[in-house]
Amino acid sequence: MTVTTMSATGVEVGAETLPRIPDTSAIAPRDARTLSKVFFRELAVLEEGTHEYQYARNTLIEMNMSLVRYAAGRFRHRADEMEDIVQVGMIGLIKAIDRFEISREVEFTTFAVPYIVGEIKRFFRDTSWAVHVPRRLQEARVELAKATDELSTRLGRTPTVKELAELMCLTEEEVTEARLASNGYNSSSLDAALSGEDEEGGASLADVIGAEDPAMELVVDFHSLAPLIADLDERDRRIIHLRFVEELTQAEIGDHLGCSQMHVSRLLSRSVKRLRAGLLAGG
Repeated sequence: MTVTTMSATGVEVGAETLPRIPDTSAIAPRDARTLSKVFFRELAVLEEGTHEYQYARNTLIEMNMSLVRYAAGRFRHRADEMEDIVQVGMIGLIKAIDRFEISREVEFTTFAVPYIVGEIKRFFRDTSWAVHVPRRLQEARVELAKATDELSTRLGRTPTVKELAELMCLTEEEVTEARLASNGYNSSSLDAALSGEDEEGGASLADVIGAEDPAMELVVDFHSLAPLIADLDERDRRIIHLRFVEELTQAEIGDHLGCSQMHVSRLLSRSVKRLRAGLLAGG
């Protein structure tokens, strides 16, 4: 390696040795690009796992951290902590360093930024959604928002599903599915106050959300039973009424009908079995 002097940093590159850089943060971006080429050439011939290889790789990471901060700056509008975004971007930088080949004659900055931005976007995709939905629907949500804005501006009204489907080259079912998936991006706590103010004793979202009513199934059963009960003879209908409506015991029903409790039990069992068979057949 030829001896090179970096005037901005005061670093000299000795023959067949890598420069020792005490403070990579003090290196100007232009000098960092030049030094990175030097380190990438050495990295290509060094044996992975050696001390020299690790030094070259770590120095490349430190010298190019400004790329991560630059890429992370595009996402300052996000609610996530910037420190988290930078940490994720560092993963992209490390992947770019491990996959970069100096022989391609491409600037490392050009190669690395898409890796860094891609890693940050992947982080948002995996963590921003309140409910996990397939990736294709996450991407469809973004396209749907763009198409909706475009058509709303062009038409002066809210576009229909058919109009959105034609613009996005999707079926109407796929547009509807993307709309439903968009509901999973944000979520609200069931304890959130409806008024927007956290007042003690105020109504919360959980207070107005409906719950499944088990009695609704009984309504369906009653409607299904009505014609089956109508098909029973008068005595069987009378027994059913006394047992399940007036809630009399079998002995009390026997007194009403002038027969034994045992006979009432047999008649009741036969009627219930017939009604159950009718319900199952109807189902």
